[in-house]
Amino acid sequence: MNKKKKPFLGMPAPLGYVPGLGRGATGFTTRSDIGPARDANDPVDDRHAPPGKRTVGDQMKKNQAADDDDEDLNDTNYDEFNGYAGSLFSSGPYEKDDEEADAIYAALDKRMDERRKERREQREKEEIEKYRMERPKIQQQFSDLKRKLAEVTEEEWLSIPEVGDARNKRQRNPRYEKLTPVPDSFFAKHLQTGENHTSVDPRQTQFGGLNTPYPGGLNTPYPGGMTPGLMTPGTGELDMRKIGQARNTLMDMRLSQVSDSVSGQTVVDPKGYLTDLNSMIPTHGGDINDIKKARLLLKSVRETNPHHPPAWIASARLEEVTGKLQVARNLIMKGTEMCPKSEDVWLEAARLQPGDTAKAVVAQAVRHLPQSVRIYIRAAELETDIRAKKRVLRKALEHVPNSVRLWKAAVELEEPEDARIMLSRAVECCPTSVELWLALARLETYENARKVLNKARENIPTDRHIWITAAKLEEANGNTQMVEKIIDRAITSLRANGVEINREQWIQDAEECDRAGSVATCQAVMRAVIGIGIEEEDRKHTWMEDADSCVAHNALECARAIYAYALQVFPSKKSVWLRAAYFEKNHGTRESLEALLQRAVAHCPKAEVLWLMGAKSKWLAGDVPAARSILALAFQANPNSEEIWLAAVKLESENDEYERARRLLAKARSSAPTARVFMKSVKLEWVQDNIRAAQDLCEEALRHYEDFPKLWMMKGQIEEQKEMMENAREAYNQGLKKCPHSTPLWLLLSRLEEKIGQLTRARAILEKSRLKNPKNPGLWLESVRLEYRAGLKNIANTLMAKALQECPNSGILWSEAIFLEARPQRRTKSVDALKKCEHDPHVLLAVAKLFWSQRKITKAREWFHRTVKIDSDLGDAWAFFYKFELQHGTEEQQEEVRKRCESAEPRHGELWCAVSKDIANWQKKIGDILRLVAGRIKNTF
Repeated sequence: MNKKKKPFLGMPAPLGYVPGLGRGATGFTTRSDIGPARDANDPVDDRHAPPGKRTVGDQMKKNQAADDDDEDLNDTNYDEFNGYAGSLFSSGPYEKDDEEADAIYAALDKRMDERRKERREQREKEEIEKYRMERPKIQQQFSDLKRKLAEVTEEEWLSIPEVGDARNKRQRNPRYEKLTPVPDSFFAKHLQTGENHTSVDPRQTQFGGLNTPYPGGLNTPYPGGMTPGLMTPGTGELDMRKIGQARNTLMDMRLSQVSDSVSGQTVVDPKGYLTDLNSMIPTHGGDINDIKKARLLLKSVRETNPHHPPAWIASARLEEVTGKLQVARNLIMKGTEMCPKSEDVWLEAARLQPGDTAKAVVAQAVRHLPQSVRIYIRAAELETDIRAKKRVLRKALEHVPNSVRLWKAAVELEEPEDARIMLSRAVECCPTSVELWLALARLETYENARKVLNKARENIPTDRHIWITAAKLEEANGNTQMVEKIIDRAITSLRANGVEINREQWIQDAEECDRAGSVATCQAVMRAVIGIGIEEEDRKHTWMEDADSCVAHNALECARAIYAYALQVFPSKKSVWLRAAYFEKNHGTRESLEALLQRAVAHCPKAEVLWLMGAKSKWLAGDVPAARSILALAFQANPNSEEIWLAAVKLESENDEYERARRLLAKARSSAPTARVFMKSVKLEWVQDNIRAAQDLCEEALRHYEDFPKLWMMKGQIEEQKEMMENAREAYNQGLKKCPHSTPLWLLLSRLEEKIGQLTRARAILEKSRLKNPKNPGLWLESVRLEYRAGLKNIANTLMAKALQECPNSGILWSEAIFLEARPQRRTKSVDALKKCEHDPHVLLAVAKLFWSQRKITKAREWFHRTVKIDSDLGDAWAFFYKFELQHGTEEQQEEVRKRCESAEPRHGELWCAVSKDIANWQKKIGDILRLVAGRIKNTF
């Protein structure tokens, strides 16, 4: 006996022993003690219970309802005012009187509810909106991001990195099981092993080998036996040659199933074979089940209503989608038998059948539906030869001569001469088709076309296109005087026939005439309809909008006609003349502009800008005497006009007639003295290097106009040029006392101090300027740049943060802030800048420069275009754009930017003004200044 074995093991327990009692583990409760667990939805034992008693939950509800229905007549349930809490008569019979009373009460409740319904619905709506605002759906939270997905380009989408594979190495690179093909000798050796037979089949002795009662089968009823189809007679060895043949046969069957297609193709692409199979046959169990359900449903529909064409079409398409093309064809052909009068069934059958069979189907369809246009069109489409198509369509026209679609299809296949003959017959059969009449008129000679259009008007008196075509015909043949008459008669005739003249449609027709080159017709239509349906007080505003719309659609003659008509109605309106002049300047010729301006100044002689535009046009054309004569006439109409005086001075100085310019300025100072006249006088002497005369004139001017800051600036700059720094400082300080709100004066004084090395004084000046001019972005920007130029980048960043707090919507500050950031943070900063100043040209220019620095050439060019479009007066934008094209664009692109800049004539911009207002460049043209500014730009951003 083993000493380690306890002596009581294996012995019976003593009497009254309870397991676990010593350690307090008593009171076990098992499932058998409390009965089986039942869910409320579990069925009861009675499988044939009536409805309402089939689940445990139903029975519990029944019992609870029975308990509730018991009348509780206890004193504790009694109230002196309300009586018993329960229903005293719930157990009594429910009579007709009770039903009527309940109906009355229900009607009252409904009436009371309707009175409160609107307020209640409003309150519920507000509560729902409040709840949705506090707890929006996930879909709403990401709606803005989803909308932004539309802006994602294909390159950005493809550049999104793939999500990393989080699986471990063994899962990522599984070792596939290596399978080695078994040699034939192995099969032959082990074929007969492992078989146990208690008796011998008599057929074995007869045939010398195992056989099966099922011919062609793969397995015998005996384990390990093979059929004679795979074994050689009399031996137990496999015939591998027959296995290969069987495999080839099976593959041939499958290929033949998928080789035939709708279009009659019988060649299978071996590379795409498996892919085609996968695309045709559903791969998921759910798809297969859905297809089975759909097939069963459609079968039921077909059997219930066999004359319902959509059921047959849907059934055929279902089989087509699942790859059973032949079944689909059989179904649709059965459908044609059941619904021989349905166009759709016949067309579907023709679509599913291959080439020649489809033709036979269509021929059969024509016999059943000889009036169907769609079947004839399908028959023509199936023909590959043009002559066969013509034959089909002509046969169709014999049966359906009034079909416009058939006539158009037939005419399109014919030569012009045959088409004309066919169209002459077509308009007889379809006299209400405008398209056929117009097509015939285009093919006829002038005289015959007029007759055709007259007949068309008789047959279709309510169509405007016939009248417009007649007008275009007359214009094309030189009868422009008839065009106006035809359009006027058209309006009169159409109104007489009850046609409403739709102004928008006529304007669209006029734009089409403009694009087709029929200028007279276009202008005549515009003159005829431009005033229809417009209130008198809205005419000017509406016509200007129409002109802008025509320019946007590139219908320039329409816009010119609108301006001409508007100027006839409003001959004394300066704004209309100006808009017409700008239109001619941008889209017309110099001659047309000058002719218009000549008429304009005759009607509005007090409009200085029109005189100046005329003089400038003559000057740009090189006709200086004509420009002088225009300005002389302008002087007569506007004596002592500052603008005309200065224009005359500019004309003389630009043409190197400095003495004449001096005399004009002297005369202007005596007859019309203004601050600008004095300023131009000082500048003329300054650029001629007559410094003494310039200073004297400046002093004289400041005695009269001491609050004009530009005179103080010029005085200081002249002193700076002479290296008289103390005098310059004194000039700037005096100017700031008189003009404390002039930002350029503060900047000039600060830069003067910085130039002579007084950085602290420059900083103090800028701080003082910010106190006197709060929220001034130009002063903040100079403060930031001062620190940056001094090498104090941290202080510059701190100042920039303060500046953006004080001027949060300043584009010039945001554009500088972008390039103060390190390269990785610039993109984020640019997004913030665009949120604050979406349409600021400085921010757009900074973004364009950012893309340029990242070598994103296409995007940079797009943002440069955006910048110059928003503000064409910003010279810096043009200079950066030109520099960009010099580096990355073609010669054509560079020339385009230069020409656009010259036509825009920019006047502002920090870099631009530094060059254009330099005394050395005072006679430079816009193109020369553009090259100089672009040359100064360095790619250091």
